[in-house]
Amino acid sequence: MVKGFTQKLRALNRATLSNVFDAARQSDSEWMKSPFEIRLDSPVSARVVDLLQEHYQEMFKHSPAESVHALDISSLNTSDVTFWSAWDDANLAGCAALKQIDVACTELKSMKTASAYLRQGVAAHLLSHLISESSSRGYQTIYLETGSADVFTPARKLYTSFGFHEVGPFSDYELDPHSVFMSLNLLSG
Repeated sequence: MVKGFTQKLRALNRATLSNVFDAARQSDSEWMKSPFEIRLDSPVSARVVDLLQEHYQEMFKHSPAESVHALDISSLNTSDVTFWSAWDDANLAGCAALKQIDVACTELKSMKTASAYLRQGVAAHLLSHLISESSSRGYQTIYLETGSADVFTPARKLYTSFGFHEVGPFSDYELDPHSVFMSLNLLSG
């Protein structure tokens, strides 16, 4: 089932940006059916904390400390952040969050796939969910910051396949050679 879901997402990623938005809005459509259940969650639950700790370790492994912008657990557990996890039955497959910047803009934070679920469509499913959720909340733009090192290439490719494009620093970020800033205009669809 995971393989079929991943193939459907790859086919979708070749579609136009308009089709991406249409598909993301149609949560009952066939392509959205996947083995992963997306749940509103708490970043302080034990299994999620373990996954986030792995996320932080990887960020510090591949970027200098001053260029790591991952929110710590207490910062993910605030009123301006909504946190989701992806589950495969009782197994945590991944997580992601949206942090409100203002009434029109949100930021994608803490997108992480569990090691056992890499290359199985978890990140694409979470990203699709976050795009749909952002649109339903009335946001006009989703921003994100990711690393510029080669290890972050798959993430940048995923974001680009969903219509994100590179932009300059946003919100409180500053230009950083270890960061790539991206955005998706939700009004383009």
